[in-house]
Amino acid sequence: MRALLIFISLLVVASAVSADVYKYTAADGSVYYTDEPKHKKYKLIIRSKPKGYAGAFKHLQKNKKKYTPIIAAAAKKHGLDPKLVHAVIHAESAYDAKAISSAGAVGLMQLMPATARQYGATNRKDPKQNIFAGTRYLKYLLGLFDNNLKLSIAAYNAGENTVKKYHNQVPPYPETQKYVKHVLSLYKKSHG
Repeated sequence: MRALLIFISLLVVASAVSADVYKYTAADGSVYYTDEPKHKKYKLIIRSKPKGYAGAFKHLQKNKKKYTPIIAAAAKKHGLDPKLVHAVIHAESAYDAKAISSAGAVGLMQLMPATARQYGATNRKDPKQNIFAGTRYLKYLLGLFDNNLKLSIAAYNAGENTVKKYHNQVPPYPETQKYVKHVLSLYKKSHG
């Protein structure tokens, strides 16, 4: 929640100066947001328009609308609530199909190469392949963790073996714990 508040504060500040927003996840799991990246490990997550936050929000909403039919089709095919897939995509990439993490995850659902291949995406940069593979992976995780949403989301972020390593608990990594809260918050808001 604290990271989300910092992120929102940064967006408000960025709106005054019309800046892009960058994200960096340190090795210890700490997440940093800035409009002035200090090194190349910061990745652009929101390109603000001349109107700052309003422009960034509009861009996110435009992309959300653009990808909603694909998300709905993938969710239907894999038997998931499309609102859950939306929450994961929002948290992972803010609906940016060109997003690339410092760890090498790519696309809307931030797929690593092996995960993409395993779940049917031959081109991680293709939005449709990315969404279908990511949704299939999320469905697999829900099955693996007996439909426990917290553990499945934690596994999406940190890996299924990491969740198992911590005896089927959310791993004690700040990034993963914040990620789980963020996705669940987005998911709950969508059920308003």
